[in-house]
Amino acid sequence: MRRTRILTAVLALAAGLLSGAPTALAANRPSERIAADTYTWKNARIDGGGFVPGIVFNRSEKNLAYARTDIGGAYRWQESTKSWTPLLDSVGWDDWGHTGVVSIASDSVDPNRVYAAVGTYTNSWDPKNGAVMRSSDRGASWRKTNLPFKLGGNMPGRGMGERLAVDPNRNSVLYLGAPSGKGLWRSTDSGVTWSQVAGFPNPGTYVQDPSDSSGYASDNQGIVWVTFDESTGTAGSATKTIYVGVADKDNAVYRSTDAGASWQRLAGQPTGYLAHKGVLDAKNGHLYLAYSDKGGPYDGGKGRLWRYATATGAWTDISPVAEADTFYGFSGLTVDRQKPGTVMATAYSAWWPDTQIFRSTDSGATWTKAWDYTSYPNRENRYTMDVSSSPWLTWGAHPQPPEQTPKLGWMTEALEIDPFDSARMMYGTGATIYGTENLTNWDSGGKFTVKPMVRGLEETAVNDLASPPSGAPLLSALGDVGGFRHTDLTKVPSMMFTQPTFTTTTSLDFAESNPNTVVRVGNLDSGPHIAFSTDNGANWFAGTDPSGVSGGGTVASAADGSRFVWSPEGAGVHHATGFGTSWQASGGIPAGAIVESDRVDPKTFYGFKSGKFYISTDGGATFKESPATGLPSGDSVRFKALPGGKGDVWLAGGATDGAYGLWHSTDGGVSFTKLSGVEQADTIGFGKAAPGASYQTLYTSAKIGGVRGIFRSTDKGASWTRVNDDAHQWGWTGAAITGDPRVYGRVYVSTNGRGVIYGDSSDGGTTDPGPGPDPTPTGACAVTYKVTSQWAGGFQGEVQLTNTGTGPWTGWSLTWSFPDGQKLAQAWNAEAAQSGTAVTAKNVGWNGNVATGSSVSFGFTASWSGTNTKPTAFKLGDQSCKVA
Repeated sequence: MRRTRILTAVLALAAGLLSGAPTALAANRPSERIAADTYTWKNARIDGGGFVPGIVFNRSEKNLAYARTDIGGAYRWQESTKSWTPLLDSVGWDDWGHTGVVSIASDSVDPNRVYAAVGTYTNSWDPKNGAVMRSSDRGASWRKTNLPFKLGGNMPGRGMGERLAVDPNRNSVLYLGAPSGKGLWRSTDSGVTWSQVAGFPNPGTYVQDPSDSSGYASDNQGIVWVTFDESTGTAGSATKTIYVGVADKDNAVYRSTDAGASWQRLAGQPTGYLAHKGVLDAKNGHLYLAYSDKGGPYDGGKGRLWRYATATGAWTDISPVAEADTFYGFSGLTVDRQKPGTVMATAYSAWWPDTQIFRSTDSGATWTKAWDYTSYPNRENRYTMDVSSSPWLTWGAHPQPPEQTPKLGWMTEALEIDPFDSARMMYGTGATIYGTENLTNWDSGGKFTVKPMVRGLEETAVNDLASPPSGAPLLSALGDVGGFRHTDLTKVPSMMFTQPTFTTTTSLDFAESNPNTVVRVGNLDSGPHIAFSTDNGANWFAGTDPSGVSGGGTVASAADGSRFVWSPEGAGVHHATGFGTSWQASGGIPAGAIVESDRVDPKTFYGFKSGKFYISTDGGATFKESPATGLPSGDSVRFKALPGGKGDVWLAGGATDGAYGLWHSTDGGVSFTKLSGVEQADTIGFGKAAPGASYQTLYTSAKIGGVRGIFRSTDKGASWTRVNDDAHQWGWTGAAITGDPRVYGRVYVSTNGRGVIYGDSSDGGTTDPGPGPDPTPTGACAVTYKVTSQWAGGFQGEVQLTNTGTGPWTGWSLTWSFPDGQKLAQAWNAEAAQSGTAVTAKNVGWNGNVATGSSVSFGFTASWSGTNTKPTAFKLGDQSCKVA
């Protein structure tokens, strides 16, 4: 899966920030005190979801490790909980680019010190320069030095490195490799000030695509790693020998032997490749180098591994396969500090059938592979995969050999053996951090176990959010992993949205009066761009596309789910009754408009494009332009209609060089009133009304009273309370926001790389309910069991449980036995477990109440062999159910 992560909203934001014009404020705005509330902030758990290009272990303190992400900040490992703690949530709106981390360095002399080189893009998309952030308390707090150039945490080549390094003998000295031809930089005061190393001869030459006019792929990837030879220094004195990797296929490695005073190209080095990593085994005097013909993280068609003898200058090609047999580049590279001579590397760009990991215990003389073919297409793995903690990592796929699911990985540019524990290894992929704690089984002929080691690291980019009044509390539209249905915010969902599986979901909506009806749209290389659900997003089926559709765009469901309006990329606005089998072009509204629905009247829809608001009262067949004026002229706008209030519309958006703020309409968009107290606003959402209030609570990501933050209003926008604080800002939060219609004070906030954040207020006592006692329902019941799809070795099933008794259930627990030894793999809409042949499925929090005559459904996947006979007996507690 490719992670583009270049969001339209971010580009619009960048354009606004670049303009530098003053914010347009309403005249005579009254001064006001902005109240504050204390909130508890957590992630709706997904665990991962993005590219982790760097993992760094401290070399002097056990269990101290850091991970960097391309747009989602940096994290520190917590050994006691086997989880990651986010470190850059304090990055604010104006510095959103500093959530992209191009390098991280942990000080081995003083383990309390850690440094991060931050900045997301080197081209105009990020309006600010990069910075080096420094912490003396392991990332709990930071100080920042701005640099005179940009850094690219989400640029091509971001998996190379590390570009930032601390001298292991004199820790006040740091080096930083810069992109864009800016050369090598040095600090001699622990990162407070920086200056260019004037004597360094080569700022790099390699660009991915010189013809890219945006500057994204045409930037010089620059200086890509710095490695110290710690054996050439003593404590308190600068290390004499330093190796530097340069993005130059003919001159990839340089060395200084006089503590950086002078530099020379290493003689005899290989050419034709880029050195992604340079890792030194000082004890044996070996510098290992991983080479690729491209900068990564997506590309790479050839690669080599080399070993350089630091004492003699001899170069040895230690590649585990012949050059003619490579179809990938090498990048991930690590050595075992406990067992010198043990080295590992990854084939990072082996997309199909899988990544490859190589291991040598004799300094690269011989190698073994994590997997190999027995007879094609069959393969044998040295490992087992256990993704039960993040089951969505299977992608719901059923590939044919030699491909497997879950994959060992892709984009595997980060690879590290714990310097204190030869049995522990971690590596990053395009979606998670995998790891093992029994790696040495590899050498003894046994199998090592690979599991996600990613809890606490949340790295999804959020495009849209919805919290229906019933069913699951949260539905999300995400970049790269599509989106999820959270029935429990504290648990990882079993699967992302599938059937179809969009690479990115751009918009979703539900029917306000029938929340079981949900629609989503998104991007897919081939196939439909719209999908529907009739069970609150638990299961999906594809719709059909109008001619010309190239991307998801935005979509709106009628209040009763009877019809839909879709504004896709590549085609104009369309409408359809039913589930989108026959789309008709909508009249009176321009292509590319943002569309939403009235939450009461099923025939009323709204649109916005380039400063104009549009209204349809015939189900989206035709739109009329509203006479409203003074709205933002651009398209960086989000608007929503209030649930339960016909024609009650709120609109947020704008840019600093024009109209910017929050507007309200009570006549269906015919006219709008700008709220004078809101200087800037980018999102708007609604949640449960405050106790004693008659109007729903408003939430927005905005600037009010001169302060940027997440705000709440319980009085229709007359006054506002800031609910976040300076430690919880998450960079850019301008894509979506929504309150929870069932829990007062709860708000869901979108981020561009830190996943879905939700907050609970101390004002109202909202807390996450803990698990209650096991349900013990009684009464008559009926069960329908269906095999909905089946393939070699596996199948998907659906169970419908109906209350045929005389009283409601407040919880249920259904049991059955598989007759042919089928094995349960995963379930959704129920908590399911298997012991022997017996299966128990219990309700989740939202579907425990089942009225008389009502039904509840859940699904599962399982394995089978031989035959797949259906169960014939089901029990609800001790009550036998009728089987349909």
